[in-house]
Amino acid sequence: MGYSKTGQNARGILTRLYSRAFIMAEPDGSNRVAFVSIDIGMVSQRLRLEVLNRLQSKYGSLYRQDNVILSGTHTHSGPGGYFQYTVFVIASEGFSNRTFEYMVTGIVKSIEMAHKNMKPGKIFINKGNVEGVQINRSPSSYLWNPPSERARYSSNTDKEMIILKMVDLNGVDLGLISRGLLFSYSWFAIHPVSMNNTNHLVNSDNMGYASYLFEQEKNKGYLPGQGPYVAAFASSNLGDVSPNILGPHCVNTGDSCDNANSSCPIGGSSMCIAMGPGHDMFNSTQIIGGIIYQRAKELYASASQELTGPLAAAHQWVNMSNVTVWLNSTHTAQTCKPALGYSFAAGTIDGFGSLNFTQGTTVGDPFWDTLRDQLLGKPSEEIKRCHKPKPILLHTGELTKPHPWHPDIVDVQMITVGSLAIIAIPGEFTTMSGRRLREAVQAEFATYGMQNMTAVISGLCNVYTHYITTFEEYQAQRYEAASTIYGPHTLSAYIQLFRALAKAIATDTVANLSRGPEPPYFKQLIASLIPNIVDRAPLGRNFGDVLQPAKPTYRVGEVAEVIFVGANPKNSAENQTHQTFLTVEKYEATSATWRIVHNDASWETRFYWHKGLLGHSNATIQWHIPGTAQPGIYRMRYFGHHRKQDFLKPAVILPFESTSSAFEVVTS
Repeated sequence: MGYSKTGQNARGILTRLYSRAFIMAEPDGSNRVAFVSIDIGMVSQRLRLEVLNRLQSKYGSLYRQDNVILSGTHTHSGPGGYFQYTVFVIASEGFSNRTFEYMVTGIVKSIEMAHKNMKPGKIFINKGNVEGVQINRSPSSYLWNPPSERARYSSNTDKEMIILKMVDLNGVDLGLISRGLLFSYSWFAIHPVSMNNTNHLVNSDNMGYASYLFEQEKNKGYLPGQGPYVAAFASSNLGDVSPNILGPHCVNTGDSCDNANSSCPIGGSSMCIAMGPGHDMFNSTQIIGGIIYQRAKELYASASQELTGPLAAAHQWVNMSNVTVWLNSTHTAQTCKPALGYSFAAGTIDGFGSLNFTQGTTVGDPFWDTLRDQLLGKPSEEIKRCHKPKPILLHTGELTKPHPWHPDIVDVQMITVGSLAIIAIPGEFTTMSGRRLREAVQAEFATYGMQNMTAVISGLCNVYTHYITTFEEYQAQRYEAASTIYGPHTLSAYIQLFRALAKAIATDTVANLSRGPEPPYFKQLIASLIPNIVDRAPLGRNFGDVLQPAKPTYRVGEVAEVIFVGANPKNSAENQTHQTFLTVEKYEATSATWRIVHNDASWETRFYWHKGLLGHSNATIQWHIPGTAQPGIYRMRYFGHHRKQDFLKPAVILPFESTSSAFEVVTS
């Protein structure tokens, strides 16, 4: 989910996806807030509602819609199928209840773990710039913002990282905090699209790799995903920010295509692609994620400003398709029913669309308009007028079958931790949009006596509503503007709404905020178009049998590979007999035992699933042997589940496991 590219189905795992929950409570227990960063593309409304329902069943009114923020990291290499609005259901090729349940269970489990592990502690905050990892992927749109405003900033992306360092009270020396480490949270604006739209391996991309490095550093001796220390890298105003820092070039000629239409003379927009700094997407992910991690590590080590003060939370549901925006004391404007413009279908330099659309399109095309009208009906004059200058490709706010195509009811939410305000935004704010929102919130707090507040944008929270550009950027109608679904005044509406939340917190009048209209929870969604079929092993073979064995010896730097008779990895979501698809194990002669050195969450391993015909499949396990690997005897193990169904009987999921032959790793 993220690229919405037909045929880009998961075919294995590079790294695990995690939910990282952090709960803060005042010492007397009167107030608490929970922030959860999740390795997924974005939080869906259905996902949030179900998580809140389960928290209420377990904890009553302790965790609620106002004090729980769910934020997606925005990896574009996570699963789809967990949405309820039709646009996203179509993009995911249906709703997958199996995926949905697995995600809800994992998120709730992470919150439960945080709840059980709470202890007295302190929070420190630090800020600093991260250089060399970003470009603005719509620089021509950014230039539509007023020159006087742009002159206040040295860059067309936000380089600042904000980090929270949480420590317990045991043996902590405030001059040199080196013990009692619990947790760190970082916010930074970058698109996790270092892994491009040719990738088929589930992974958490560059921000997830930064988390992986930080946690591996702190949890020495533990496998990935295990150990007491948790490091979350959360999304921010990343809407127009790309990690592919070599910029857009025509892949057929090598010429730059950094133009308003992101188009090449030969081949159009499909040839205009931005590349990362590495020799491939894996290497680019490591480079970008590694730089982010290193800067976070530095800021963590030097964090000395303690966050003190009360906790507060404010939340409203708002009908974003009908917000009256006060432009000044005498003039108003309206948000619009949702609609997507032509340039939405063009995609971006990080992942182009599959049809012949270009960014920056401000005039409709008779062919596509006629096709839309025949298939979906004509958009009303009202919605066309409201969205100008966007030419409407899909008038989603007027489409309701089988369910509404886009949300009308949206969460606006803010929590404050002392002098820190975390603004939970339900989409992707561009760089300048985020700056305006932060400034407005800080100014509102200052008006009511809360000076020197730090406002941080937390992205992809609670419900997904695509992009939010400035009014000026909207006029350019590049991808981000065409995907600003509530029209040209969307940002102004959000600024107005979040200012109201800030005022309520500052004046202690949160209780007077209207709850707003509750969002729907639809049933009978379009089922997944990817069927569940029975797994079959070849004649004379069993699941897990080795088809291609390991070589007897490998050198450090080489790739050890074993191919097994496989089964659909989706089966393992329903039956968690095993917690990993693979292990790499080293033989310890002194104890005559095998010690696990890697699992499927390790960056050094890759699990590929090769789908065949009639339920047949193979599984390939690779170990990219790092330079740090110790010489010795190793083996790889495969853990899976196969779906079996006898005639006239219900299907059952059965576990299996297999072990490769032993092989030696040598250093030279």
